[in-house]
Amino acid sequence: MAGVHLLLVEDDAALGQVVARGLEANGYRVQWERDGDAAYDRACGGAYDLLILDVMLPGLDGLDLLRELRAAGARTPTLFLTARGSVEDRVNGLDAGADDYLVKPFAFEELLARIRALLRRPPETWRPEVLTVGNLRLHPGDHVVTVGGRGVDVPPREFDLLEYLVRNAGQTLTRDQILERIWGAVAPPRANVADATASRLRRRLAAAGWDGTIAAVPGVGYRIASARGGGRP
Repeated sequence: MAGVHLLLVEDDAALGQVVARGLEANGYRVQWERDGDAAYDRACGGAYDLLILDVMLPGLDGLDLLRELRAAGARTPTLFLTARGSVEDRVNGLDAGADDYLVKPFAFEELLARIRALLRRPPETWRPEVLTVGNLRLHPGDHVVTVGGRGVDVPPREFDLLEYLVRNAGQTLTRDQILERIWGAVAPPRANVADATASRLRRRLAAAGWDGTIAAVPGVGYRIASARGGGRP
Protein backbone atom coordinates (compact mmCIF):
# COMPACT_ATOMS: atom_id res chain seq x y z
CA MET A 1 0.00 0.00 0.00
CA ALA A 2 3.03 2.26 0.06
CA GLY A 3 2.10 3.58 -3.38
CA VAL A 4 -1.54 4.35 -2.47
CA HIS A 5 -1.97 8.10 -2.08
CA LEU A 6 -5.03 9.51 -0.32
CA LEU A 7 -6.28 13.10 -0.18
CA LEU A 8 -7.94 13.75 3.18
CA VAL A 9 -10.03 16.92 3.48
CA GLU A 10 -11.00 17.64 7.08
CA ASP A 11 -11.11 21.04 8.79
CA ASP A 12 -11.15 19.70 12.36
CA ALA A 13 -7.47 19.76 13.35
CA ALA A 14 -7.68 17.10 16.06
CA LEU A 15 -9.74 14.66 14.01
CA GLY A 16 -7.73 15.29 10.86
CA GLN A 17 -4.49 14.50 12.64
CA VAL A 18 -5.91 11.31 14.15
CA VAL A 19 -7.27 10.09 10.81
CA ALA A 20 -4.12 11.01 8.89
CA ARG A 21 -1.85 9.31 11.42
CA GLY A 22 -4.06 6.24 11.49
CA LEU A 23 -4.07 5.93 7.72
CA GLU A 24 -0.31 6.38 7.54
CA ALA A 25 0.14 3.75 10.26
CA ASN A 26 -1.76 1.38 7.96
CA GLY A 27 0.59 2.00 5.05
CA TYR A 28 -1.16 4.77 3.13
CA ARG A 29 0.41 8.03 2.03
CA VAL A 30 -1.80 10.94 3.07
CA GLN A 31 -2.10 14.54 1.94
CA TRP A 32 -4.27 16.42 4.44
CA GLU A 33 -6.04 19.66 3.53
CA ARG A 34 -8.34 21.71 5.78
CA ASP A 35 -10.44 23.74 3.34
CA GLY A 36 -12.29 23.09 0.13
CA ASP A 37 -10.46 25.58 -2.05
CA ALA A 38 -7.03 24.17 -1.20
CA ALA A 39 -8.38 20.65 -1.64
CA TYR A 40 -9.68 21.48 -5.11
CA ASP A 41 -6.25 22.78 -6.12
CA ARG A 42 -4.60 19.66 -4.71
CA ALA A 43 -7.01 17.34 -6.48
CA CYS A 44 -6.43 19.18 -9.76
CA GLY A 45 -2.64 19.16 -9.43
CA GLY A 46 -1.95 15.70 -8.08
CA ALA A 47 -2.75 12.07 -8.74
CA TYR A 48 -4.67 10.53 -5.85
CA ASP A 49 -6.07 7.03 -5.55
CA LEU A 50 -8.90 8.06 -3.21
CA LEU A 51 -10.48 11.23 -1.82
CA ILE A 52 -11.87 11.37 1.73
CA LEU A 53 -14.03 14.48 2.15
CA ASP A 54 -15.88 16.18 4.95
CA VAL A 55 -19.03 18.00 3.87
CA MET A 56 -18.81 21.09 6.09
CA LEU A 57 -15.61 22.87 5.05
CA PRO A 58 -14.29 26.44 4.81
CA GLY A 59 -14.30 27.70 1.25
CA LEU A 60 -15.92 25.19 -1.08
CA ASP A 61 -18.00 22.78 0.96
CA GLY A 62 -17.51 19.10 0.28
CA LEU A 63 -20.58 18.75 -1.92
CA ASP A 64 -19.65 21.64 -4.20
CA LEU A 65 -16.02 20.52 -4.24
CA LEU A 66 -16.96 17.07 -5.47
CA ARG A 67 -19.50 18.39 -7.95
CA GLU A 68 -16.86 20.63 -9.51
CA LEU A 69 -14.33 17.81 -9.68
CA ARG A 70 -16.85 15.47 -11.30
CA ALA A 71 -17.90 18.17 -13.77
CA ALA A 72 -14.24 18.62 -14.71
CA GLY A 73 -13.90 14.90 -15.42
CA ALA A 74 -12.43 13.56 -12.18
CA ARG A 75 -13.36 9.94 -11.54
CA THR A 76 -11.24 9.37 -8.43
CA PRO A 77 -13.12 7.20 -5.90
CA THR A 78 -14.51 9.43 -3.15
CA LEU A 79 -15.72 8.73 0.37
CA PHE A 80 -17.63 11.31 2.39
CA LEU A 81 -16.66 11.23 6.07
CA THR A 82 -19.03 13.61 7.83
CA ALA A 83 -21.27 14.23 10.83
CA ARG A 84 -24.22 14.93 8.52
CA GLY A 85 -25.96 11.59 8.58
CA SER A 86 -29.62 12.04 7.66
CA VAL A 87 -31.06 10.16 4.70
CA GLU A 88 -31.28 13.44 2.80
CA ASP A 89 -27.62 14.19 3.54
CA ARG A 90 -26.56 10.76 2.31
CA VAL A 91 -28.62 11.09 -0.85
CA ASN A 92 -27.14 14.54 -1.53
CA GLY A 93 -23.62 13.19 -1.08
CA LEU A 94 -24.16 10.26 -3.40
CA ASP A 95 -25.90 12.47 -5.97
CA ALA A 96 -22.92 14.85 -5.85
CA GLY A 97 -20.76 11.98 -7.07
CA ALA A 98 -19.57 10.19 -3.92
CA ASP A 99 -18.89 6.46 -4.07
CA ASP A 100 -19.47 5.88 -0.36
CA TYR A 101 -20.64 7.74 2.75
CA LEU A 102 -19.54 7.17 6.36
CA VAL A 103 -21.05 9.10 9.27
CA LYS A 104 -19.11 10.43 12.27
CA PRO A 105 -18.50 9.13 14.85
CA PHE A 106 -17.15 6.04 13.15
CA ALA A 107 -15.05 2.98 13.89
CA PHE A 108 -11.62 3.33 12.32
CA GLU A 109 -11.67 -0.32 11.22
CA GLU A 110 -14.83 0.39 9.24
CA LEU A 111 -13.15 3.35 7.55
CA LEU A 112 -10.23 1.11 6.57
CA ALA A 113 -12.61 -1.57 5.26
CA ARG A 114 -14.49 0.96 3.13
CA ILE A 115 -11.22 2.34 1.74
CA ARG A 116 -10.11 -1.17 0.81
CA ALA A 117 -13.44 -1.83 -0.89
CA LEU A 118 -13.23 1.36 -2.95
CA LEU A 119 -9.64 0.66 -3.96
CA ARG A 120 -10.62 -2.81 -5.20
CA ARG A 121 -12.84 -1.27 -7.85
CA PRO A 122 -11.44 -0.93 -11.38
CA PRO A 123 -9.56 2.38 -11.40
CA GLU A 124 -10.92 5.45 -13.13
CA THR A 125 -8.16 7.96 -12.65
CA TRP A 126 -8.06 11.62 -13.50
CA ARG A 127 -4.60 11.86 -14.96
CA PRO A 128 -3.10 11.61 -18.42
CA GLU A 129 -2.10 8.13 -19.48
CA VAL A 130 1.36 9.42 -20.39
CA LEU A 131 3.17 12.56 -19.20
CA THR A 132 6.15 13.85 -21.16
CA VAL A 133 9.02 16.28 -20.73
CA GLY A 134 11.46 16.22 -23.62
CA ASN A 135 12.35 12.60 -24.41
CA LEU A 136 11.08 11.42 -21.00
CA ARG A 137 7.75 9.63 -20.80
CA LEU A 138 6.12 8.90 -17.44
CA HIS A 139 3.20 6.48 -17.04
CA PRO A 140 1.53 7.30 -13.68
CA GLY A 141 -0.76 4.30 -13.55
CA ASP A 142 1.98 1.75 -14.20
CA HIS A 143 4.81 3.61 -12.43
CA VAL A 144 6.95 3.34 -15.56
CA VAL A 145 9.52 5.87 -16.79
CA THR A 146 11.22 5.75 -20.19
CA VAL A 147 13.89 8.00 -21.66
CA GLY A 148 14.30 7.83 -25.41
CA GLY A 149 12.10 4.74 -25.43
CA ARG A 150 14.21 2.83 -22.89
CA GLY A 151 12.96 1.97 -19.44
CA VAL A 152 14.55 3.64 -16.41
CA ASP A 153 14.39 2.05 -12.96
CA VAL A 154 13.14 4.86 -10.69
CA PRO A 155 12.54 4.10 -6.97
CA PRO A 156 9.13 5.03 -5.50
CA ARG A 157 10.06 8.31 -3.77
CA GLU A 158 11.98 9.54 -6.80
CA PHE A 159 9.08 8.52 -9.04
CA ASP A 160 6.65 10.50 -6.87
CA LEU A 161 8.91 13.54 -6.99
CA LEU A 162 9.32 13.23 -10.75
CA GLU A 163 5.57 12.92 -11.28
CA TYR A 164 4.91 15.96 -9.07
CA LEU A 165 7.49 18.02 -10.96
CA VAL A 166 6.22 16.89 -14.37
CA ARG A 167 2.62 17.69 -13.51
CA ASN A 168 3.79 21.20 -12.59
CA ALA A 169 6.38 21.56 -15.35
CA GLY A 170 7.75 25.07 -15.71
CA GLN A 171 6.69 26.04 -12.17
CA THR A 172 8.98 26.26 -9.17
CA LEU A 173 7.89 23.95 -6.37
CA THR A 174 9.12 24.90 -2.92
CA ARG A 175 10.83 22.43 -0.63
CA ASP A 176 7.89 22.66 1.77
CA GLN A 177 5.46 21.82 -1.03
CA ILE A 178 7.60 18.85 -2.03
CA LEU A 179 7.89 17.59 1.55
CA GLU A 180 4.13 17.79 2.09
CA ARG A 181 3.24 16.23 -1.28
CA ILE A 182 5.76 13.38 -1.26
CA TRP A 183 6.30 12.60 2.40
CA GLY A 184 3.03 13.85 3.89
CA ALA A 185 2.22 16.78 6.13
CA VAL A 186 1.77 14.87 9.39
CA ALA A 187 5.37 13.82 10.08
CA PRO A 188 7.74 15.47 7.57
CA PRO A 189 11.26 14.04 7.37
CA ARG A 190 14.52 15.94 7.73
CA ALA A 191 14.62 19.07 5.60
CA ASN A 192 17.40 17.98 3.23
CA VAL A 193 15.65 14.79 2.13
CA ALA A 194 14.04 16.68 -0.77
CA ASP A 195 17.43 17.90 -1.95
CA ALA A 196 18.96 14.43 -1.66
CA THR A 197 16.09 12.82 -3.54
CA ALA A 198 16.16 15.46 -6.29
CA SER A 199 19.91 15.03 -6.65
CA ARG A 200 19.65 11.25 -7.04
CA LEU A 201 16.80 11.62 -9.53
CA ARG A 202 18.72 14.18 -11.57
CA ARG A 203 21.78 11.92 -11.80
CA ARG A 204 19.65 8.90 -12.69
CA LEU A 205 17.86 10.64 -15.54
CA ALA A 206 21.03 12.27 -16.87
CA ALA A 207 22.72 8.86 -16.98
CA ALA A 208 19.78 7.54 -18.98
CA GLY A 209 20.18 10.31 -21.56
CA TRP A 210 17.30 12.59 -20.63
CA ASP A 211 17.40 15.90 -22.49
CA GLY A 212 15.58 17.90 -19.81
CA THR A 213 16.62 19.52 -16.55
CA ILE A 214 15.61 19.56 -12.90
CA ALA A 215 16.84 22.96 -11.87
CA ALA A 216 17.47 23.94 -8.25
CA VAL A 217 16.12 27.41 -7.48
CA PRO A 218 18.39 28.72 -4.69
CA GLY A 219 16.56 29.14 -1.41
CA VAL A 220 13.24 28.03 -2.91
CA GLY A 221 12.98 24.56 -4.46
CA TYR A 222 12.99 22.87 -7.86
CA ARG A 223 11.62 23.28 -11.37
CA ILE A 224 11.56 20.82 -14.27
CA ALA A 225 11.74 21.74 -17.96
CA SER A 226 12.63 20.20 -21.29
CA ALA A 227 15.77 21.18 -23.18
CA ARG A 228 13.56 23.08 -25.60
CA GLY A 229 12.39 25.28 -22.75
CA GLY A 230 8.78 24.10 -22.82
CA GLY A 231 6.86 24.85 -19.66
CA ARG A 232 4.14 22.21 -19.79
CA PRO A 233 4.51 18.52 -20.57
